[in-house]
Amino acid sequence: MIKRLLKSVREYKRSSLLAPILVSCEVVMEVLMPLLMSKLIDNGIEKSDMGYVWKMGVLLLVCMFASMAFGALSGKEAAKASAGFAKNLRHDMFHNLQNFSFSNIDKFKTSSIITRLTTDVTNVQNAYQMVIRIAVRAPIMLIFAMCASFYINAKVALILLGIAPVLMIGLVLIFRYAHPIFVRMFKKFDLMNNVVQENVRGIRVVKSFVREDHEIEKFTSVSKSIRDDSVKAERALNFNGPLMMASIYSAMLLISWVGARLVVNKDMTTGELSSMFSYTMQILMSLMMVSMIIVMIVISRASAERISEILNEQPDITNPENPVMEVKDGSIDFNDVFFSYSKKKEKSCLSDIDLHIKSGETVGIIGGTGSGKSSFVQLIPRLYDVTDGSVKVGGVDVREYDLNVIRDNVAMVLQKNVLFSGTIKENLRWGNPNATDEEMIHACKIAQADSFISAFPDGYDTYIEQGGTNVSGGQKQRLCIARALLKNPKILILDDSTSAVDTATDAQIQKGFAEYIPGTTKLIIAQRISSVEHADKIIVIDNGKINAVGTHEELLANNEIYKEVYESQKKGGDQ
Repeated sequence: MIKRLLKSVREYKRSSLLAPILVSCEVVMEVLMPLLMSKLIDNGIEKSDMGYVWKMGVLLLVCMFASMAFGALSGKEAAKASAGFAKNLRHDMFHNLQNFSFSNIDKFKTSSIITRLTTDVTNVQNAYQMVIRIAVRAPIMLIFAMCASFYINAKVALILLGIAPVLMIGLVLIFRYAHPIFVRMFKKFDLMNNVVQENVRGIRVVKSFVREDHEIEKFTSVSKSIRDDSVKAERALNFNGPLMMASIYSAMLLISWVGARLVVNKDMTTGELSSMFSYTMQILMSLMMVSMIIVMIVISRASAERISEILNEQPDITNPENPVMEVKDGSIDFNDVFFSYSKKKEKSCLSDIDLHIKSGETVGIIGGTGSGKSSFVQLIPRLYDVTDGSVKVGGVDVREYDLNVIRDNVAMVLQKNVLFSGTIKENLRWGNPNATDEEMIHACKIAQADSFISAFPDGYDTYIEQGGTNVSGGQKQRLCIARALLKNPKILILDDSTSAVDTATDAQIQKGFAEYIPGTTKLIIAQRISSVEHADKIIVIDNGKINAVGTHEELLANNEIYKEVYESQKKGGDQ
């Protein structure tokens, strides 16, 4: 895990190395100062040698300013390194997310990914800054101060050596208790983000059903749970302070008692006792820093594990070694296809699919909810890979194509239409970044979107709010269809993408397809028979299997499922 995270340091290695080097220099200066002070007291003040006092005083000032300079520079480099490390971590996580296949994305909730990119990265950033600065300073200070203490007086130094292990054992016990609580708490942060995200996204539904109190109660419950875990963890960590202060005061009292007797017996000088107090504080403050580092590591360890899960997730779908870079035509062949989200053939949601579609054909797809229609079409642009069998486009297995090539030639309007914040033009250019205004208007006319766009005061420069909240469902669907048409695809897939438009507009869209993109293979998933009845052939999918294939007239005559759907819709229309 640590090795994987450190790969994100990259161009900030120099700062990551400079920070501990500068901190080491700072520590050396700080450790020298008590020794110089001891010399000043014993050889200068007690002997009334003002020349020696001035000499030691100047050296002390030099050490002090050097320590300040090294400290400031180390802080600057540590901040630069940690902020850069966090930037690279976010970049690497987001970059890896873009390579995920749908099956990889299914493993992580959106709210969890957002928490990992924000809160978790911040925790790791703070820990990294402490590691390259304080985690270097504390042990070096501890070692140097301890060596200086033994150099001055071994008997007094043994007091410090005896207290340090007691303190460390106490700290380890505290943090072993706190870590599992932090792990649990971060998982609850994911849940809270999910509750907020659902509420904001569905705020209109919440208000229309007058469920504000229910949503407040749900948020309050998860927020209280986080608070309770936070209180438990902080309560445990709060023992750190009293334990540290008890150690400091115990050491001070013992050193005062032992040191005073040694000074009286002439086994120790006043200056040496004074420097011992300084080294005692340095040693115990170093231990306190170690405890702070451990606290930060306990908190960030859970975050680091969650970040590593994203970084280590390998995309299930990757490019072949020598990919095919051209799609010949829009023909589609399903050869004995089985598909399962769990990768287990016995749990397939699509079974024994054998189907052949010619380039340029219009194919309607009908089936009940959960019958496998969306899964069926998502295999064509290789959003998922088949569990068994093969799917061919243009006579080539989709697994042999370059991923960008196959997906550029297969335009898909998904069931959940998504528009991004920006102008209508910016959204349309997702289909073709270099599309001209004329090409966009042409695509929108085919999708029956030009009329309502032109009615907006700003026309194609109208700003779309995040998620397309300022346009209707039908308008959103037509904009998404126009966006797909701008790709000039060899295959166009509409996954129930005209459900929010009226039948007259739907008919105009189908007419536009026939007139302007006759060479494009069109697969239209629909709930309305009227959306597919003029297709070259219609596929009826039932329980993950192809129940029947034929024209509208053939299916009416020979297929009970199709006939039942048609008659129920016709009856509803007549009424």
